[in-house]
Amino acid sequence: MKPVVLQLIDSFHQGGSERQAVQLTRLLHDSDRFQVQLACLNPDGILRTEIEALDLGEIPSYPLNSFYDRNALVQLRKFVRHLRTAKIDLLHSHDFYTNVFGMTAGALARVPVRIASRRETSGMRSTTQQKAQGFAYSLAHRVIANSEAGRQKLIAEGVRADKITVIYNGLDLERVTPQPSLTRPGALAALHLPEYFQDRRFVTIVANMRHEVKDYPMFLRAAQRVREAIPQAAFLLAGEGELTQSIRAQARELGLERDTFFLGRCEKLAELFAVSDVCVLSSKAEGFSNSILEYMAAERPVVATDVGGAREAIVEGETGYLVASGDDRAMADRIVSLLRNTEKARAMGQQGRRIVAQKFSRAAQLEGTEELYAELLGASRVIQPMSIGNAAAKTVEPK
Repeated sequence: MKPVVLQLIDSFHQGGSERQAVQLTRLLHDSDRFQVQLACLNPDGILRTEIEALDLGEIPSYPLNSFYDRNALVQLRKFVRHLRTAKIDLLHSHDFYTNVFGMTAGALARVPVRIASRRETSGMRSTTQQKAQGFAYSLAHRVIANSEAGRQKLIAEGVRADKITVIYNGLDLERVTPQPSLTRPGALAALHLPEYFQDRRFVTIVANMRHEVKDYPMFLRAAQRVREAIPQAAFLLAGEGELTQSIRAQARELGLERDTFFLGRCEKLAELFAVSDVCVLSSKAEGFSNSILEYMAAERPVVATDVGGAREAIVEGETGYLVASGDDRAMADRIVSLLRNTEKARAMGQQGRRIVAQKFSRAAQLEGTEELYAELLGASRVIQPMSIGNAAAKTVEPK
């Protein structure tokens, strides 16, 4: 019989972690080496239709308001019961909330193989949350980091190096590749941008507007400098979240209201990148950015802050440029240089796509994941079950 593998994801909304988890679930299902199941904390989101097409059966959900109320205990018990009843051989969680919830339930249910994930480096978690996630890692048999930077952060936090495996995000190149028939007017129309913007030079950022760590204020300060140097420059902001209004307000304060276009959540990435001249990420912290890979796969030159795993994808001076977090002057200078040298920008974009195809493909992601699963499932008969009590007595993990 095939091993039963359960993927636990937070929701089906259009976040980087969610999209990677849904993609991996689909890849594992199609490879047919494992019997794949799925569970979630929140059953809502646009990505659910992709999963339902796979016919995986019931997708149980365990909604949480907090880790510290009665509902959390009720949901935990339900999930433990499901893990036991379904005879799950391997449980794989994908982000902070599913790590804490999933690894706790997996330990209580004595799931033979438990894998947690690390998709960020810093800047998003409180001290209490960091302790909770550290405890979750102690209950896992392995932690997948999606970058070497993430791996180093885990080691600095006390997780043993031999407990960490790096598997990079996999990218669907077709998702960001425009059809040959796509014209610039057609792309502008798809993005609801007027045709008379054909002569504008577009600088694009794709990042959520939910977390201050994405540092849109830095991007806007750089945009102001770029516009002063290149008056025909315009700026496309693709993202949604509760910070949207404050970001709009800052654009107005900087005199950029006529040059910044807020696209919200953008489903038409191929069209977006087709009209983009330079793509940017201004984050204060990242694990490994899906946006950077998407930019490169779309043959766009990248200017990004040197945080997280950015330098594991961007080759300085060959596929783009790295600047210090918060340094809007340096970011603007690099953007301006690319806007003024279209031949160099084009060459950088082409090299970026070659690197993504070689190193960050879906095939590479699937291969690394299946090898890890096979290794741990083969060793699971000798893995000593870890109880919550034993794990709590250790700062990292029982030997």
